[in-house]
Amino acid sequence: MKTSQILSYPAIIDRIKAAFFDSLFLVLVIYILSLTTQNIQIESNAFRIIGIGFILLMYDPLFTHFSGGTIGHHFTGIRVKQEKNPNLNITLPKAILRFILKASLGWISLLTVSGDSAKRAIHDKAIGSVVVRA
Repeated sequence: MKTSQILSYPAIIDRIKAAFFDSLFLVLVIYILSLTTQNIQIESNAFRIIGIGFILLMYDPLFTHFSGGTIGHHFTGIRVKQEKNPNLNITLPKAILRFILKASLGWISLLTVSGDSAKRAIHDKAIGSVVVRA
């Protein structure tokens, strides 16, 4: 990390707000997908399950890699960046691993934020990411 760059790290409440907004967004998207598949008369539940599964599993990694954060992150003014170069988004494989760790550890990971000077959760430490204010 460049020493000349001053970073601001969000509080736990900002991360919780981002997760809340992401949850609302995902419910809305899944609801719209369900309505759409009913309206075009797709009878296959397999299509719905695959679609919903893809949305739930890839929403966080894809948005984090391509735009530096999810809709919730953007709404709350925070971004996920590389720890060593906070100007860059994390790679897609790291975004996927970060999501898996975050989902597996749940709130335990989030609660570890307060014990780190850069307010990194376990899943951030494991893959070399940092959450910063935009």
